[in-house]
Amino acid sequence: MNKELIQKRFAKNLSTYNENAKIQKRMAEKLVSLSDRTSFDNILEIGCGTGFLTEQALKNFTFNTYTANDIVGGCEDYILTLSDKIKFIQADIEEVIKNSGKKYDLIISNAAFQWIENLEIFLENLISKLNKGGLLLFSTFGRENLHEIFQITGKTLNYKSCEEYDSILKNIPHFIEEEIQVLAFKSPKDVLKHLKYTGVNAIDSAAWTKADMINFESRYKTICSASPTLTYNPIYIKIAH
Repeated sequence: MNKELIQKRFAKNLSTYNENAKIQKRMAEKLVSLSDRTSFDNILEIGCGTGFLTEQALKNFTFNTYTANDIVGGCEDYILTLSDKIKFIQADIEEVIKNSGKKYDLIISNAAFQWIENLEIFLENLISKLNKGGLLLFSTFGRENLHEIFQITGKTLNYKSCEEYDSILKNIPHFIEEEIQVLAFKSPKDVLKHLKYTGVNAIDSAAWTKADMINFESRYKTICSASPTLTYNPIYIKIAH
């Protein structure tokens, strides 16, 4: 996974993210609702982006310290407009968690774990960073996510199914739930704009030619007889330590 490309693409499209990431916003709202606690001492948010989840956490939780992390430094401007009580850290969270001895009462993340390289090790490390009675809440995406794009381009992230998460967490009590959300667009070009404006095009660094675009539009019409659709497959996981 090219984390430099991920950082570059998301940084370039921060200003368009809020308007276009409708599914991610809904996911943040649902994720917070899964918590049976409202008061925490220390909170860590992973992949805060422009603050969808941060805003929901501020509305629903009380805390003493709140650390928001993202690999994109430009996210800090968005987060600090929400609250001056939040400490922002720009870093690769896999490295931070591996090397930090700090523990938290709540670790929370929305629509970010699909970008983690070594997910099983990362989850093990995350759980070890929870205080006794602590909570890990995260949302990510399952196997059906953006399957239209995979059908056409053959490119996708290493999305895991609920069954795979159950296997990874087999010795850890957890709650898991998934959804299917389908967005409709006027044209294949609008699908591409949506992917670009939400940073999802970070999985491919190649520049498209005119022929690539024509092929994309043609193949989209073969898999969507009516308006082009784009499928999202949110997964929500709750782990109480």
